[in-house]
Amino acid sequence: MGSSASKNTEEEEDDGSNGGGGQLYVSLKMENSKVEGELTPHVYGSVPIIGSWDPSKALPLQRESASISELSFVVPPDHETLDFKFLLKPKDRNTPCIVEEGENRLLAGGSLRGDARVALFKLEGDVVVEFRVFIKADRVSPFDLAASWRAYRENLQPSTVRGIPDVSINPDPSALENCPSESLELDLEHYEVPAPAASANSSLVYAADNAENPRSLSASGSFVNDNTPKGAASNSPRVSGVSVDGSPSAEEMKIMVPDSSDTSSALGVGESKSVGILSPFQHKDGQRGLFVDRGVGSPRLVKSVSASSFLVDLKLDAQTKNSMPAAAGAVAAAAVADQMLGPKEDRHLAIVLVGLPARGKTFTAAKLTRYLRWLGHDTKHFNVGKYRRLKHGVNMSADFFRADNPEGVEARTEVAALAMEDMIAWMQEGGQVGIFDATNSTRARRNMLMKMAEGKCKIIFLETICNDERIIERNIRLKIQQSPDYAEETDFEAGVRDFRDRLANYERVYEPVEEGSYIKMIDMVSGNGGQIQVNNISGYLPGRIVFFLVNTHLTPRPILLTRHGESMDNVRGRTGGDSVISESGKIYAKKLANFVEKRLKNEKAASIWTSTLQRTIMTASPIVGFPKVQWRALDEINSGVCDGMTYEEIKKNMPEEYESRRKDKLRYRYPRGESYLDVIQRLEPVIIELERQRAPVVVISHQAVLRALYAYFADRPLKEIPQIEMPLHTIIEIQMGVSGVQEKRYKLMD
Repeated sequence: MGSSASKNTEEEEDDGSNGGGGQLYVSLKMENSKVEGELTPHVYGSVPIIGSWDPSKALPLQRESASISELSFVVPPDHETLDFKFLLKPKDRNTPCIVEEGENRLLAGGSLRGDARVALFKLEGDVVVEFRVFIKADRVSPFDLAASWRAYRENLQPSTVRGIPDVSINPDPSALENCPSESLELDLEHYEVPAPAASANSSLVYAADNAENPRSLSASGSFVNDNTPKGAASNSPRVSGVSVDGSPSAEEMKIMVPDSSDTSSALGVGESKSVGILSPFQHKDGQRGLFVDRGVGSPRLVKSVSASSFLVDLKLDAQTKNSMPAAAGAVAAAAVADQMLGPKEDRHLAIVLVGLPARGKTFTAAKLTRYLRWLGHDTKHFNVGKYRRLKHGVNMSADFFRADNPEGVEARTEVAALAMEDMIAWMQEGGQVGIFDATNSTRARRNMLMKMAEGKCKIIFLETICNDERIIERNIRLKIQQSPDYAEETDFEAGVRDFRDRLANYERVYEPVEEGSYIKMIDMVSGNGGQIQVNNISGYLPGRIVFFLVNTHLTPRPILLTRHGESMDNVRGRTGGDSVISESGKIYAKKLANFVEKRLKNEKAASIWTSTLQRTIMTASPIVGFPKVQWRALDEINSGVCDGMTYEEIKKNMPEEYESRRKDKLRYRYPRGESYLDVIQRLEPVIIELERQRAPVVVISHQAVLRALYAYFADRPLKEIPQIEMPLHTIIEIQMGVSGVQEKRYKLMD
């Protein structure tokens, strides 16, 4: 793609998003903690804010905190100049309003002309009151607009697809009916239930501890032929060879290819199966081949020596077979293209992190690993700090990280080389994407890694840069709380000082990435803008990685997942359909509304997402005060010709389909329907939008869909998705933040 950079600024040129619903979201805030009396801040002005300069029609700023009031509105990005002023309005209607001193405020092109920081008001007796003013204008998508109830109601007209609104809102409280017997008064703690043992981390876990173990570990947890300091073994995790993160092994990821004895009989005969279709196809000049569709792609076709025919390579080496992703659609198509056209080193990708400590490298590495695994790419996270702790112990002071300490430099270089060797060896056995997590802050270190990877894998450097001192300070303190490096440090502030010294040692020799293929994330962690730069990036998978990184941030917020209330088809045991909810489902809808109101009462920007099927819409209808977004991507798995049947009916009337599904629920595709892999593919935009959101989201959907979404957050292997428990009338709260992903469950009904 060449070298390029994009920056989220207010002066950004029009990218053509106006026609797609893009708007300019304007936020006005006023702060003053010393004002006494009955004065409330208002704003009035010209079109399109108010439409007149009548103070009686001025809009009040809503109280955000004890000292801050806020008002937001939406205008087109190419708006005319906005002309407005602030005023203080007394509650006593007979008292005149107090208009701010000075000239009118002008907003043009998304930026404010003049001094926007202070508003002065002259009260009786020539008393002057000063307010601090914060004015911000950002271009936003329709989903951002949906996060603001006032902005959505006044400015966004919902579009429709096939007669069903893409975005809808239901503020009508009349949908709430009297509950027949169950009380809607909820005590959240009373309804909390334990999460499954294999679920997302329920306590704070240092992300690096979930990275891969060194291959050179012995059964005792120490390096082989190594003088490991005492105490290091006690901090080591399980033995190498056991998957810490639960990712599928190479054996589990390989696709099934028919052996040669079956090939001859299959040619000329079309055999249809639910998990795959074997069909011969003829080419000109007698060229002949075999296509195998099992939801994960197909074996490559290799040209014979005579160039007169194409034959299926039935003796694929382990590397070729295992590099096929357990995925569908574009993911599998890209893997097939890479195998057929690309050199071997391009089939394996190494994402090498670069950056100073406390810049979010490990968090970014863990998040990217989880995303790529969920898409079906065999991905592992290799953390050099974990290698260092296992080999040299955890009691390393800042002096160990000095560039003029030859013993420290040699030790750190050694463990980096060990981790790189392990990653390359894993790739040669079939792994696809390795995330190499370390500072890698000098050109010498990066040159060493590139030399080791030459001819074996493609390296893309991912540099994380943060200039926000508040975020750096927060990350430093989290590091002291969570990192095993400071587990034995009883004095917290002493640990902070040591880490600052370590950071200073790295800063003295830090060299930004300017070589090779790279992605630079500059001040992206807050989700409030920033800059991402890419250089020499091409290909399907690198492109998906860039797209994912653009939409991620560290803002903590909860995501609530729940199935719709019990439907009539649930009662009858039928698959699919679009039935209404039962009486029990209606009770749950009311309990859910009460729960959401109580849990998110202080979250004005929260939103409710449902599918387009009526059982989820009916479940969400009692929830008021929050915008509701309907996603077709959240519709239940399409059961094709089996829609509306019970599993007993499928077993009786379609025994082959029933057996095929029983053997491989992940890849099984209903005739004219979908597989779980297909569901994952269509859910990717939902995941990206969930990552991009900075406010809480309540997702009301269906069992198969929620299994796939939950597997992403919990980092569960693909093969486990069809068996994940997703009970009715239960809320799963996923808490996303800098400490990783934690989970709580609330069971509102049996």
